[in-house]
Amino acid sequence: MGSRTKAGVYIPADLLQEAENLMKILNIKSKSKLIQEALKLFISENKWRLKGRAVGIIGVVYQHHVKDIDHEITEVQHRHLDIVASTLHVHLDEERCMLAIAVRGEVEKITELIGELLNLKGIEVVRPILLSTEKEDK
Repeated sequence: MGSRTKAGVYIPADLLQEAENLMKILNIKSKSKLIQEALKLFISENKWRLKGRAVGIIGVVYQHHVKDIDHEITEVQHRHLDIVASTLHVHLDEERCMLAIAVRGEVEKITELIGELLNLKGIEVVRPILLSTEKEDK
């Protein structure tokens, strides 16, 4: 990581209390370490949006009774075989299903896939959970 810098932050009392309660339950001793890990996670979860390569899951909830929706979702994935690694299909109830689409590749292509899914009739939610695979500049 490199050298360390001391930084002061204002945190709402209830948020700090909840964090301290979880730290105790999870046996985490250092607030500094907790904040470092939170910052690393924030950076990793959002850096993918900038450029480069990313890896992760795109969660999709959709109404499976909408005409041709399963076929259309499959066609979108087939247009992006270079980034789609795998798909898990979960039946939520009588009307809805969820897909967990594992992806890896260029951010621009992943963003394009997400956009195509969002434009399909019958899609309720598209939630990417992606992490940057770009190495940090040293």
